[in-house]
Amino acid sequence: MTLTFSDLIPVLPEIFVLAMACAILLLDVTVKQRMGSYTLTLLTLVGAAAITAFTSVGQTQYAFGGQFVDDMMADVLKLMVYLTSITVVVYSRAYLIERDLFKGEFFVLLLFATLGMMVMISANHFLVLYIGLELLSLSLYALVAMRRDSAQATEAAMKYFVLGALASGLLLYGMSILYGLTGTLELNKLAASVYMGVHNPMLLSFGLVFMVAGLGFKMGVAPFHMWLPDVYQGAPSAVTLFIGTAPKLAAFAFTMRILVDGLQPAVGEWQGMLAVMAVLSMAIGNLAAIMQTNIKRMLAYSTISHMGFVLLGILSGTFAGYSVAMFYAIVYVLMSLGAFGMVVYLSQNGLEAENLDDFKGLNSRHPWLAALMAMLMFSLAGIPPFIGFYAKLAVLQAVVGVGLLWLALVAVLFSLIGAFYYLRVVKILYFDAPHAGVQPLSVHADSRALLSLNGLAVLLLGIAPQPLIALCVYAMQMSMQ
Repeated sequence: MTLTFSDLIPVLPEIFVLAMACAILLLDVTVKQRMGSYTLTLLTLVGAAAITAFTSVGQTQYAFGGQFVDDMMADVLKLMVYLTSITVVVYSRAYLIERDLFKGEFFVLLLFATLGMMVMISANHFLVLYIGLELLSLSLYALVAMRRDSAQATEAAMKYFVLGALASGLLLYGMSILYGLTGTLELNKLAASVYMGVHNPMLLSFGLVFMVAGLGFKMGVAPFHMWLPDVYQGAPSAVTLFIGTAPKLAAFAFTMRILVDGLQPAVGEWQGMLAVMAVLSMAIGNLAAIMQTNIKRMLAYSTISHMGFVLLGILSGTFAGYSVAMFYAIVYVLMSLGAFGMVVYLSQNGLEAENLDDFKGLNSRHPWLAALMAMLMFSLAGIPPFIGFYAKLAVLQAVVGVGLLWLALVAVLFSLIGAFYYLRVVKILYFDAPHAGVQPLSVHADSRALLSLNGLAVLLLGIAPQPLIALCVYAMQMSMQ
């Protein structure tokens, strides 16, 4: 492989983020100026977004001998990752300062995790996919364990690390089987080899089982979901906010690259496995969430059920299904940003707003924040006119369009069950009395303004979802030419 200047153009955003992360690391060691690290992190993400937008040409570009791909799907998802990371940094500032976690390590690890997601989104080669995945995973393990004095955070990090290593092993084993069958690690060549036929179809199925199992863990879907509730609850709320949002976009892209770009000819093999995982995710996620009293655990099980909906779009095996799966992933991240952002914002005065009881009577304390939280819960439940309703409707239409009516009916049934625990939060906000002696909320103007925009976006995009849907359709259309 000969490296040319044209190879560097598609990877300029990754090079910029890597350089800035190293610079912020050195700055933090020498200057010890935390606000400088905070500001530089925001500037890095904004700069990466500008570079991604400026270098985007619409057409699919390959670099480094076909190992790296820059297409419209990658550009849109990267821009969403930057936006999500910026929002996480702003939401988390006051929370981190109050708990003495406002350190350079947080910002550097967040940038390296973002870099890992960018590599995952644009990878066209098994090894590049794995490098991006491990860069993201190792950064998240360290972020979860940031509170060194917290036994709960340390336990969550250990669970995440052990189960993450197991999932990585499953993925690697599946990749090695597929490499042995086809003799290539490049996804485009892998698809061509599978299309022409492999000499041992049974071994192909065997490799697919390991690949799908590893993907299931990274997406956080049942029956590979066991790490999600414990990690969400044990990690500091600012870290949970990050883990529960941006990595879901990378996990979606990771799944699309492997199953669609690399294994589309074997759609009949993996479609059934995804169907089982989707049903289990919606069932376990919604039923287990009903029993939770910790809102972070409740939202973790909610994540499992929503990722089941993303799988429904992917398993349809059609262009329309892939487009609405991408739409659903973006919408879920937008809703989850607001929900976890509210948890972080309300965790003030040394207290953690982690239990449902901590939200009692929020309407009497701050009506606007209560209204925002209610809008987010309605959207997560899939109630019109919020964007969550149209995301679920679009996925159901794609599933019905390929003749899987029973799957759509199962999804509707579990969505109705899931509405209970979202509406329970709304009831707590408006009809329960607040605890005696609750301290007034401090005003963090930047976080509150962004939370307001976040909540209003859920409503406005629900009223006019067509631009976002059209963007996802266009991105998928340009990427699959």
